[in-house]
Amino acid sequence: MRKLFAVLAVTLWLGTALSQATIENFQPVSQETLENPAPGDWLMARNNYASWGHSALDQITPENVDQLTLAWASGMEPGPNEAEPLVYDGIMYLPNPNDVIQAFDAATGDLIWEYRRDLPEDLDRTTIAGLGNITRNIAIYEDKIFHATYDAHIIALDAQTGQLEWETPVGDPRVIAQTTGPIILDGKVVNGRACDPALPGGCFITAHDVESGEELWRTHTIPRPGEPGSETWGDLPLESRLHVGAWGQAGAFDPELNLIYWGTSVPAPSPEILRGTEGEDVLYSNSTLAINADTGEIEWYFQHLPRDNWDMDHPFERILVDSAIAPSEDDVLSMNPDVEPGTEYKVMTGIPGKTGVVWTLDRETGEFLWAKETVRQNVIESVSGSGEVTVNEDVIPDSIDDPYGLVCPTMLGGKNWMPGAYNPNTNAIYMPLQNMCMEPEISVAEWTPADLYGLSFNTMIAPGEENVGTVQAVSVETGETLWTFETRTGTMPLLSTGGNLIFGGDSARNFRALNAETGEVEWETRLSGSVSGDPISYSVDGEQYIAIPAGSGNAAVVGGYLALTPEVSVPNTGNTLYVFKLP
Repeated sequence: MRKLFAVLAVTLWLGTALSQATIENFQPVSQETLENPAPGDWLMARNNYASWGHSALDQITPENVDQLTLAWASGMEPGPNEAEPLVYDGIMYLPNPNDVIQAFDAATGDLIWEYRRDLPEDLDRTTIAGLGNITRNIAIYEDKIFHATYDAHIIALDAQTGQLEWETPVGDPRVIAQTTGPIILDGKVVNGRACDPALPGGCFITAHDVESGEELWRTHTIPRPGEPGSETWGDLPLESRLHVGAWGQAGAFDPELNLIYWGTSVPAPSPEILRGTEGEDVLYSNSTLAINADTGEIEWYFQHLPRDNWDMDHPFERILVDSAIAPSEDDVLSMNPDVEPGTEYKVMTGIPGKTGVVWTLDRETGEFLWAKETVRQNVIESVSGSGEVTVNEDVIPDSIDDPYGLVCPTMLGGKNWMPGAYNPNTNAIYMPLQNMCMEPEISVAEWTPADLYGLSFNTMIAPGEENVGTVQAVSVETGETLWTFETRTGTMPLLSTGGNLIFGGDSARNFRALNAETGEVEWETRLSGSVSGDPISYSVDGEQYIAIPAGSGNAAVVGGYLALTPEVSVPNTGNTLYVFKLP
């Protein structure tokens, strides 16, 4: 573990580090290190470029997990807490809400340094931009920590001291939210974001130079006039093509193919009758974009849900796996008839969107392989053998006064920003899902950007279900549901480990370990608030740790889950990082 030496604390707020100590003998993190990390480290969002959310550490098992004890804990800043820490060589780097970054001794919890950003006061942010105080992840490379800030900057901090090295703006902080953090690849800081409908022309993904912060490329999520896909917006001029963000989870990356896989969200407003795009697919909404890492060019795309009328975002994690594929007709919604059962593919899989549908694609070409429903949904009527989606016209209003009827899932998501995980030992994905439906209504006759999505809705537990939350294990090879675990309240992010455990929690503040093979609960404890952050695992001096940030996720989402279970009371307590280990 690293040696630390004390320095005098800096007490002035300068938008820089409040340093208690500095990190000695720091070894820079190379591209090779990111591609082949030490098992005891957790170096990026979801722990690897393939977005597995898996740690190979196997000291904690189903046989001894019930002995877990609290190693240390630390209070966190107030605000929506959806954080995922990083750990490198015994040091934990923890993102807090409102642009506070901390470095801890990962074994003891001793604070080493803290960075606080001096944010603009009284900035008139839109509704979307107001979500930018959420920080899901940060990134590490060479000797720097990289972060996407509330005031729409990319910044680099000295990993040893927390001092600000450089900062560069990416747009107007009044209309841009950067809830998801960056990934680092080949000297580039790549980051997606959400853009309010008040920003004409839609949103974008950027790459910046790690040394200087210079912008290297910018990929727009709505085609510009004359570009392929522009015709899918009909006759709308660019300034009327709005939203389509990249806000959910950091993208995946295949170094061999040199492709970044990033998901996109919805157009605005939601009802196409307000949008003026009746019958049009509106690219690249609800899509996977395969982006050339060098140029930012879109090499291929796949649209999971055209003609969005329901706010069914698809910007969540894409999981990259090399696996044999043999989907069973009894287990999947649709499959490509050209798939040769047992053939190994380089696949991109997982549940990228709120519909709760598993999509498995060939990540080299974007070719559709198979799709599977998990929770109840009725916005997709069918998926062809080539992956073409037909939406359900019965839940698209014909006029402003036409009711939607029952729509499943809710816009809070059958799946939302809470990431799932992949376990290579079982070749299965594990997904946190919600059994919820809604009855939406068009809320305005004449839409303006201030009306956001132009929808109001009420949410309910899906008919026939008793519980809000479920965790489902699905075979990557066959699409078979291996097991299902249900919980009364909403399910939160998941972690897979080499000990064949799935760690995760719920909005009622329960944190538990499930058996990856059976779904049985092997251990459970109660935390101070909703288990809204991403659990991780790391090791220091041969001991395995499990860390979980808890307290309060996005109030609209987590609060929306809890509203359906009024008998469950969750205290309004502060955010806390908990770290567990064996005694």
